[in-house]
Amino acid sequence: MTYQLNERFKMFTLNSNRKLATEMAQLLGCELGRCSVSRFSDGEIQINIEESVRGSEVYLVQSTSQPGNEYIMELLIMVDALKRASAKNINVVIPYYGYARQDRKARSREPITAKLIANLLETAGVTRVITMDLHAPQIQGFFDIPVDQLIGVPILSQYFENKGLEDMVIVAPDNGGVVRARKMASRLHAPIAFLDKRRPEPNVAEIMNIVGNIAGKNAIIIDDLIDTAGTITLASSALMENGAKAVYACCTHPVLSGPAISRIEASPITELVVTNTIELPEEKMINKITSLSVGPLLVEAIARIHNEKAVSPLFE
Repeated sequence: MTYQLNERFKMFTLNSNRKLATEMAQLLGCELGRCSVSRFSDGEIQINIEESVRGSEVYLVQSTSQPGNEYIMELLIMVDALKRASAKNINVVIPYYGYARQDRKARSREPITAKLIANLLETAGVTRVITMDLHAPQIQGFFDIPVDQLIGVPILSQYFENKGLEDMVIVAPDNGGVVRARKMASRLHAPIAFLDKRRPEPNVAEIMNIVGNIAGKNAIIIDDLIDTAGTITLASSALMENGAKAVYACCTHPVLSGPAISRIEASPITELVVTNTIELPEEKMINKITSLSVGPLLVEAIARIHNEKAVSPLFE
């Protein structure tokens, strides 16, 4: 597909998603803007934009994945540099929005860090945010600027549809994931099940019960992100123990921190399907993991925004 871009369009990337940004630039038929990210001897970040952005409509690609604090500071400093260089619009493409799990006060004296990040981005000078599958949808309301949240379910569903699995059941790993599971189940014309899970502390999960018929079926666990993989590996074992034929898992954001890779390798999961909202290093790309690109979806959103067309068809 050929996209119409005017002379004011510019796309930049920082360090978190260079492969994805390069793919997006190729799809758009443009070149990535020239900028450099370096460090002073004490570790402070220095950014230099190596071309004029005066009056430009800028799209800046940067996930706030691990090391999240580094990437957030790169993003904020770059936005400040663009604003001071007289960019007209600064649209940040954040495929993975970090700190999204800290979206409310679950206990006394806790911060709402997802709101803090939103404040920092707006104060720095961001005029629009384009992102994928926010962990908590209400984070859109933390901003007073437009936020376009794209969803990964169609990409993941299409993969499993092409795979041609029979007797599928879509499994939500907890009560909060039922809506997402229903969306995938609707696309694949499959029933759903969900796990009654409790989480006594962060990154620790216990499976209490399975609600739904999974016996003799190909179970597909879907979540927005997988961090330490404790939930999906516990879930996969519980599903197999209760008669599932095979267990697949999928998510939009492969955080995969700590023991995640070793847990996935040791689990009965046949295949874990993820997207490239977070760039995985080679050591994490084990045989069980399949990565799909969100580049075409993000590019379509950018082209629609740039040409002042509706983005809403991409949410369906």
